[in-house]
Amino acid sequence: MFNFINYLVESGISLSLFALVYFLFLRRETFFSVNRWFLLISIGFSALLPLLHIPFYVSKATMLGEVTVTPYINLLSSVTIYSTSLSQAAERFVLTYSLIGYFYLVGVVFFAGKLLFQIFQINRLIVLNRIVTEGKVKLVFLDRELSPFSFLNYIFISENLQNIHGWEKMLEHERQHIRQGHTFDVLALEIIAVFQWFNPFFWMFRRALRENHEFLADQAVISHGTAPSWYKQILINQYVGDQIVLANNFNYSLVKNRIQMISKIKSGKIANIKVLIGFVLAASLVAVFACEQKQSAKMKVEAPEKTVSIVYEGHNLQVSGDSIGIEKLKQLISGLNSTDKEAKTESNVSIVPEIGEVYTVVEQMPEFPGGESELRNFLGKSVKYPPEAIKKGTQGKVYVSFVVAKDGSVSNAKVVRGVDPLIDAEALRVVNAMPKWTPGKQSGKDVAVQFTVPINFVLQ
Repeated sequence: MFNFINYLVESGISLSLFALVYFLFLRRETFFSVNRWFLLISIGFSALLPLLHIPFYVSKATMLGEVTVTPYINLLSSVTIYSTSLSQAAERFVLTYSLIGYFYLVGVVFFAGKLLFQIFQINRLIVLNRIVTEGKVKLVFLDRELSPFSFLNYIFISENLQNIHGWEKMLEHERQHIRQGHTFDVLALEIIAVFQWFNPFFWMFRRALRENHEFLADQAVISHGTAPSWYKQILINQYVGDQIVLANNFNYSLVKNRIQMISKIKSGKIANIKVLIGFVLAASLVAVFACEQKQSAKMKVEAPEKTVSIVYEGHNLQVSGDSIGIEKLKQLISGLNSTDKEAKTESNVSIVPEIGEVYTVVEQMPEFPGGESELRNFLGKSVKYPPEAIKKGTQGKVYVSFVVAKDGSVSNAKVVRGVDPLIDAEALRVVNAMPKWTPGKQSGKDVAVQFTVPINFVLQ
């Protein structure tokens, strides 16, 4: 869900910035075809940008001056608990998140339904009315007065169209929409609108492309020998009837803007340079959202007939190999050069009363139900910041050690580094309340494994 939210946010930001570039630098220029492709490419780019992940590697080698070995066994990720009432904070977050999610889904359903209804309307007009084929174009004659409009290769016109002043040019205008494939642009926009309905810049973007379609169709009609003054008169006198927004409509854009564009002196070729702003913006967005800096290093640690591979990328360390190879690596890091069996056993296995052998590293490590993210969620929801500790101004990180037994139960929990008895006790209470884990395995047998979890108590 969060990945999808990130997708919406990043694509929304991209669309917004491209819309600003268009309205500030390109909208008033008369190279309409260039503008159309700028808008279309901006849509496609914004849809794909969040999906791009381009790694780039730093060429300089990173030298590690020293390696710090933590005394805590199998240290898990830290969980931070704030002084606000956790139950109230969690409820407020979940409620807010759910309301936002439901509100967004309502918008998606509404606009998806609206799109389907508009397609249904157009299909109904095709089925119920007389159709005349003229080459690749099909004329659909309607029994009511309205302005001509087009969808795919259909032009919808009134039976009395010939009684309207300038009807031939109105028809030619719709033919130009069909020849230039404007319906496909419109459909793409309407589909994106289903998911980007909350973005005000998208609606500006959508209107800009629809307006651009009208400029392109007007330009094509005039370029075929129509006097601009006569064509402007047709626009002024044209009656606007019922319209279906999904279709290309003769009077969709503001008449005033269309007349101004017809009268506008053509932009010089030098104005095309403004499009470069869009390329600079695209490169910047890729650098911000898509590029991921990574540093990579590989190392092999060899033991007799055993090898461990280590790959470091960014903040992730991946270690692969068998248990003996991993144990050899542990010995090298901790400075234990002894290879005798007794040293190995002491470094990896300890004896705990009432539990028996407890391992630190096994072939298959235990797993909390749902993984580590669910473990963090469990701790975040379960730990309560003690009111007395808040009054005293006590905060700090508590380290709790525990054992995941052979049956997956949590036992032998104890505070290995505390801050205050109040918050130490709360951390210990929640660790003891953890549900059963999937137990660890060594040589195919369930074994006990020890972990340490840090819980950070922070005052706000």
